[in-house]
Amino acid sequence: MLKLAVPTSVAAVVARLPVTPPSLAFCVAANRLLWPALQALDWQPLVGRRYAIRVKDLGLGVRFTVTARGFAPHAGAPELTVSATAGDFLRLLARREDPDTLFFSRRLVSEGDTELGLVVKNLLDALEPEAVLGRLPRPLAQAVQRMMAA
Repeated sequence: MLKLAVPTSVAAVVARLPVTPPSLAFCVAANRLLWPALQALDWQPLVGRRYAIRVKDLGLGVRFTVTARGFAPHAGAPELTVSATAGDFLRLLARREDPDTLFFSRRLVSEGDTELGLVVKNLLDALEPEAVLGRLPRPLAQAVQRMMAA
């Protein structure tokens, strides 16, 4: 099982960040990594909706929306918030954990529009991990693969 422990000192600093810089960084990364892969899927139901992701052990939150051109930061109240620890999010990305297992064990929490949550889950399930990881710079891709193999 992939173990990731976030030092409390790091979490204390990250928790003090305003939501805008991490949201902008997330959108830049998502547009580079996820958006090209989403183009092959029916992503239209995501457009105009507001989302939040909370990484509980980091105290990190990001807010964004999906536009016709990709992900963009959004400061408004989210329609769907998904929360988990950094390790659980990495396990999801590595396909080492099933989202339903995490959900029913209360390690993955979805709040808000449950129908939208199901649409997002199905789209993410349809993504091929290689299509996303293959867009990372080589050193970062190798580091992620080592973490996923641990």
